Amino acid sequence: MSAALVEAQKALLRGDVPVGALIVKDNNILSFGSDYKISDPTEHAEIIAIRSCAKKLNHWNLTGCTLYVTLEPCPMCAGACVNSRISRVVYGAKNYKSGAGGTLYNILHDSRLNHVCEVKSGVMNIECLKILQDYFINRRKNHAANLSVV
Repeated sequence: MSAALVEAQKALLRGDVPVGALIVKDNNILSFGSDYKISDPTEHAEIIAIRSCAKKLNHWNLTGCTLYVTLEPCPMCAGACVNSRISRVVYGAKNYKSGAGGTLYNILHDSRLNHVCEVKSGVMNIECLKILQDYFINRRKNHAANLSVV
């Protein structure tokens, strides 16, 4: 999860939401991703990592892979995990607005779907939550400051 936090920091430095992800198989990191929603609303850290991993493995099926992500996946990202057959998803902070790993929805572990991911939550929760909270606190301050100038 520490490496996913490094990816989150990259997004933060770009001015984007600080979410980072990486995919591991057989103790080898295969791909990284960080939110790039500033340019495309579908460019979530998980999607970037999944696309990169599939390209590296030259196959869509990522069975045996583990996705580490600093924030619980949203429905889009959870669907991508299911469709790419990611075996395990490990995340840090819960996503109370759109979490699809058990908090709001349970797409990752829904037996009605064609694949179920093993899920582990709360890994380095404090660190993952802090970078997100700090980002949104600063964003609100900047937004308020911009409004007061007008």
